[in-house]
Amino acid sequence: MTQMNWLVVYPEILLLVAACVVALVDLYVTQPARCLTFWMTQAALAGVALLHGLALQTGLGAEGAKASVYAMQGLVVSDPMGHLLALTAAIAMMITIAYARPYIGSRELLKGEFFTLAMFVVLGISVMISANNFLVIYVGLELMSLSLYALIALRRDHAVSTEAAMKYFVLGALASGFLLYGMSMLYGATGSLDIPEVFDAIATGQVNATVLSFGLVFIVAGLAFKLGLVPFHMWVPDVYQGAPTSMTLMVGGAPKLAAFAITIRLLVEGLSGVAHDWQQMLIVLAVLSLVIGNVAAIAQTNLKRMLGYSAIAQLGFMLLGLTPTVVAGSTQLAANGYSSALFYLVTYVLTTLGTFGLIMYISRQGFESEEIADLAGLAKRSPWLAGVMTVFMFSLAGVPPMVGFYAKFAIIQALVSTGDATYLTLAIAAVLLSLIGAFYYLRVVKVMYFDEPRESQAFAGAGYAGVGVVLAVNGFAALALGLLPDGLMALCRDVIVAALAG
Repeated sequence: MTQMNWLVVYPEILLLVAACVVALVDLYVTQPARCLTFWMTQAALAGVALLHGLALQTGLGAEGAKASVYAMQGLVVSDPMGHLLALTAAIAMMITIAYARPYIGSRELLKGEFFTLAMFVVLGISVMISANNFLVIYVGLELMSLSLYALIALRRDHAVSTEAAMKYFVLGALASGFLLYGMSMLYGATGSLDIPEVFDAIATGQVNATVLSFGLVFIVAGLAFKLGLVPFHMWVPDVYQGAPTSMTLMVGGAPKLAAFAITIRLLVEGLSGVAHDWQQMLIVLAVLSLVIGNVAAIAQTNLKRMLGYSAIAQLGFMLLGLTPTVVAGSTQLAANGYSSALFYLVTYVLTTLGTFGLIMYISRQGFESEEIADLAGLAKRSPWLAGVMTVFMFSLAGVPPMVGFYAKFAIIQALVSTGDATYLTLAIAAVLLSLIGAFYYLRVVKVMYFDEPRESQAFAGAGYAGVGVVLAVNGFAALALGLLPDGLMALCRDVIVAALAG
């Protein structure tokens, strides 16, 4: 028991207890707005974010491997990268719930199950982020995935939502099976489930090379499913379009951070000895995702479906940052790529929160505002909403001075700095494909400012006034981080360097 170190998992314990308490308290809540359980959930998530923030500060103050602390008999690891991702996930879920509250309230979905399942999603994300063992990764993955399946199917009287939940469940189960089968093959090849021991076995050559290669293929395929990369992307546009917008944001926001975390844990920390193999697979996945995602998005008229294809392309761009491995050069080159990918993902989640938050904000009962045409003339009805949406679209397109431009620039810079012709070619391809992708983002801006509105009255917005404030802050953050990105970029680099040292 001396190796349990319960202090390391206090945030997860707090989240589990809070989820159970909210589920019980909600049984006695009668008001439709559910103010009590809403604020209890937000307080719990804020407490988790605070604990991870304090742990992040402490970890960055340590030196080298001391920044990583192991607990639960080595099953979990506490390091700066994990704390930054868990902190971001908790804040992202707080914002998601704030955006979703009036939206689901008008559709009779504002129930205790929503808050409880949302906290279980964050708990699953936290478990995945801190995992140091294959089985812990899988437990966290299933906890997060099962909660998301239930959330998407929460609107039981809506056939499209139920269909989206079934598609996500079937393909998500397939992805989980890929990962589990890959992990079992890695266990057979190395004789261990612990990530550091797998790394040591590969480094010393005490592995079955054939079984290891097959296991690696299944691992990468499972990760590609969870990230929604081509050719494992078929669930993304259907789920994005079919799920209620609040649940779409649940899928497209915080869970991306968990997928990034297990990618780093499995490939970088555990399988860096065979980096040359998975590096080639990631390059193919990234390029295919950029091509298919950007080209398919052009043909979409449904805004949520377009953003689904956009997510495929955006994560493909992020994946390029993971391709400069230690094998390709020095540790510094790898750190540049990984930190750029982390910065890209954090800022992409920020922008995604605002985009779907605005869609929910302008929706009302009986009107989902899911078509691009529904934004026609928004600048005439509500100039500030059109301005905020423009910020998000420009950021996704990579237009300066939005944060999306700097995120893309950091990835390109990491690729070019390797000095390798392959990475230079990838950088050029990424820039060209981003120019193609800019078309469908700018089309949304054109519709808002130059098309005639379908309704003549001024737009007042629906729901609680506080949502408008959160939306404005969200938009300001996307602009401010583009103007002053150095602080977040330095933090991302520090946590990646600590992870590589540990």
